Amino acid sequence: MKKIIISTLLVVGTMVLTSAVAGDGAITRQGNKVVINTKTIVKGVVGYNGSTHVKIHIRNNKIEKVEALPNQEEPQYFARAKKVLEKFKGKTVDKAATMKVDAVSGATFSSESLVKTVQKGLKHYQTKK
Repeated sequence: MKKIIISTLLVVGTMVLTSAVAGDGAITRQGNKVVINTKTIVKGVVGYNGSTHVKIHIRNNKIEKVEALPNQEEPQYFARAKKVLEKFKGKTVDKAATMKVDAVSGATFSSESLVKTVQKGLKHYQTKK
C-alpha cells in the first residue's frame, strides 16, 4: 500500500512540475481572445536603453492591438517608436509574424526592438496554440 501511495505521489508531483514548465504564463485566453505578454518569453531584444516588452491582443487570429509595457526608453523617442505597433493592427498572426516593418526615423533602436519583440511573441504563440 505504501508503494502505491508513494508511486502516486511521484507521478502527481512530476505532472505538476511538467505543467509548470510547459505553461510559461505568457499566453492567456479569454473565450476567442488571446493576450500574449512578451515579458517572460522574449529575451535579448533591446532598444536604446533596454527591453521593450508588449502585450499583443488577438481575436479570431487577427491582431486587435499591441500595447507597450513600461520600459526604460526615453519617453520622447519611445512615443514616436510606438507608432510601429499600429502597423500590426488588423493583420493575421501569420502575416504579422513575418511582415517587414520600417523603423521610425529618430527612434530607430526603440522601433526596431518593438517590431522584433512583437514578432518573437507571435512566433512563440504560433508554436503553442
